[in-house]
Amino acid sequence: MPAYRNIRLCSKDCMCLYVCPSGATDTENSVIDVTKCVSCMACVNACPSRAISMIPSQYPPQQPKEEAVIVAQHMLAISKVKQEQIADAVAVSSAGAVTRQFAKAVAKSNRLMAEDILREAGYMLPQSDEVRKLLKAILTNAAPDFPKDAAQLLLSKL
Repeated sequence: MPAYRNIRLCSKDCMCLYVCPSGATDTENSVIDVTKCVSCMACVNACPSRAISMIPSQYPPQQPKEEAVIVAQHMLAISKVKQEQIADAVAVSSAGAVTRQFAKAVAKSNRLMAEDILREAGYMLPQSDEVRKLLKAILTNAAPDFPKDAAQLLLSKL
């Protein structure tokens, strides 16, 4: 389990980087070299802002879910999508700026919750523009034996 430094949490009081016995921490640019890290946790324990943590080398496989749980997650996600649509409608029809802003926040929150629920249920949600760009690049530079029809099908569903 190598150490990882979250730059957003770091208070820049980098005394924690000086305690590394293996030389994995670069005190000039505050980077932790995961190939040198021996997982001793000295830097984690010394970090005053709790910006350094250990990340596992391997994650456990997702636990199988019973069909009833997946159905319940799917229904909850559908509910969140409906709530997002209602909040979007309120944002469009509202005259007040505060109400519009609040409704947009509620809509975004419901979308994120629905995506998390569907992801937890085992569904993949490749909806971002980056995924589209990746699939298009793969199709453009695909090897002859690459299943182009599968990539095109994914693109058509996005």
